[in-house]
Amino acid sequence: MLNFFASWCTGCRTEHPVLEVFQRMKIAPLVGIDYKDAPSNALRFLGQHGNPYDIVGVDRKGRTGIDWGVYGIPETFIVDGEGIVRYKHIGPISPRDLKEIIIPEIEKARTTKAALPK
Repeated sequence: MLNFFASWCTGCRTEHPVLEVFQRMKIAPLVGIDYKDAPSNALRFLGQHGNPYDIVGVDRKGRTGIDWGVYGIPETFIVDGEGIVRYKHIGPISPRDLKEIIIPEIEKARTTKAALPK
């Protein structure tokens, strides 16, 4: 799962506890992309609120976001084992979204030709 976030994003702060729950569930790897943000601000944000990400990348100028079709954050992508985007979630992930949408979409992505790593 790939999540675009930023320290200045209020929706990102809202969904952050849900991402921490997701990370503890060990359902799939969680990659964060710090979007149009100073790395020092992202580090401070993750230091204060916890770091749910297995890996964090930086997209300071937003070019990676353009490649992914991001137009507002937070945005989250479910990517299968072949690198194909199987689902895009726009906006903060709520606990209900996690249970009713995100986890089922990950399970669906696993049933494709190439399975997601656990």
